[in-house]
Amino acid sequence: MRRIVVIGFGPVGGRFVEGMLPAVRAGSVELTVIGAEQDDVYNRVMIAEHAVGRAAREVLDLPGAAAAIDAGARIRLGEAAVAIDRRLQVVRTSTGDRIGYDHLVFATGARANIPTLYGMEKARRHRLTRALSPETLDRGEHALPRGVTALRDLVDAARVASAVRAGRRIVVLGAGVLGLEVALAAREQGAEVVVVYTGGIPMGRNLDDDGGRMLARAARAAGVEMLPHSIAESIVTRTGADGSARFDALVCADGKLVHGDLLLLSVGASPRVELAAAADLAVSTGILVDDRLQSWSDPAVFAIGDCAHVAAPGTARPDGYVGGGPSGLIGPGWRQADALSARLSDATLDAVPFADRPAVVALKADEVDLVAGGVVDASPWDEEPHAASCADQRQVTQWLDPARGAYVKMVTRGGVLEGFVSVGMPRAGAELTLLFERGGELPADRSVLLRLDADDAGATLSGDPFAPDATLCWCNGVTVERIGEAVAAGADTVECVGRTTRAGTGCGGCKGRITELIARSGVLTAGA
Repeated sequence: MRRIVVIGFGPVGGRFVEGMLPAVRAGSVELTVIGAEQDDVYNRVMIAEHAVGRAAREVLDLPGAAAAIDAGARIRLGEAAVAIDRRLQVVRTSTGDRIGYDHLVFATGARANIPTLYGMEKARRHRLTRALSPETLDRGEHALPRGVTALRDLVDAARVASAVRAGRRIVVLGAGVLGLEVALAAREQGAEVVVVYTGGIPMGRNLDDDGGRMLARAARAAGVEMLPHSIAESIVTRTGADGSARFDALVCADGKLVHGDLLLLSVGASPRVELAAAADLAVSTGILVDDRLQSWSDPAVFAIGDCAHVAAPGTARPDGYVGGGPSGLIGPGWRQADALSARLSDATLDAVPFADRPAVVALKADEVDLVAGGVVDASPWDEEPHAASCADQRQVTQWLDPARGAYVKMVTRGGVLEGFVSVGMPRAGAELTLLFERGGELPADRSVLLRLDADDAGATLSGDPFAPDATLCWCNGVTVERIGEAVAAGADTVECVGRTTRAGTGCGGCKGRITELIARSGVLTAGA
């Protein structure tokens, strides 16, 4: 019986455990899971939806401890791994136990970044400082001041939910996907929201300049105050009736004070690599693994999810830097978990290289429709003098209509889509997503895509987004055909479809299309 130890019981670790259960039941694997949180495995990606009242707590639940324990796995919640002896192949835990392993899987995820602002300097935890107890896994030397929170777990969600219910003023520091989704949803629920960010556009990692400007305009139209080019330097606190300090305002480098009742930190996350680094495993941005998810340093060690940095061994620069890093998205993490559980369930340990498909980022917001993927920063005026022919030249097509809040950008080579941005154009965005997924060619007349969202749309899709082989849920790789089968078998709600196929249980961005597919099948009842 091979001994497999998993460190981390978040959504990616839980997915790996779920994939290992057949081998556990068959008696070929002894599985032990160490999870620092007391809570059972839940979907952190939908924490923001839960915080603003859009998703009930039970919607976040994923197959977790009960099923694993029934199968024979050992689940140790509220316990942290504190040291690893790779020579003896032993993990030491915060309770003093020593757990032997044949294969060790890191699914430690990432912790929210805490910026070094004056007034909360010691709240940031150094990335290589090990925790000796579950309670200190993400805690700095000092706790965050009252009224300051990140949005990484259920405790954080409760703080945000309280501010939203009371209609408080929320200052969001950072304008990435999560920050924008929370800001838009909180504003919709009645909170007053201002977003403070360093760059000139929101979602700067995912959008080009025009797409970002259009997104900022759409957010302002939805009632969210946007403050670009604002470098946060410190916070101002006030003393409450109980004598404790509480957040009052964010101070920016240009001198402006941004007052609020809650400061929500949304400035990214850092992989938890301290335990791996202390065990002398190769780390860069994350734990370095090859295309089989196996550690550069130890063939008995693997990593998946937000802590895994997939790169070819030997690609480190002399200073140790390795390009790339963890994706930070749930879909790739789940696909890694599926691939590794399939490999470790097989005693031969044979594996094909893990190759993930290009990521597509969608903003989940009722009033703003945005989707982007691939190369987005190419300019229409870029030239490639070394291209073999005109057909090999990268071509960029853009359409911009600020009055309607609509923007589309298509980057192609040889007619095949390399990247795209779509803001305020839901049907064009769906078509581009489909073409990007399939590596399909765009129509020679790009303007036909713009007609898809016209009031008198008469254009025909070059590819049906509801074709049987089209991927509807990107996080879980679920096709239209698979969902159609579930609907035909009686799954008549989004939740039922999710329980049967997993579609819609990741980021939640595909729920609208699942609803439409159910309606097309004639199963959705009036008012459901």
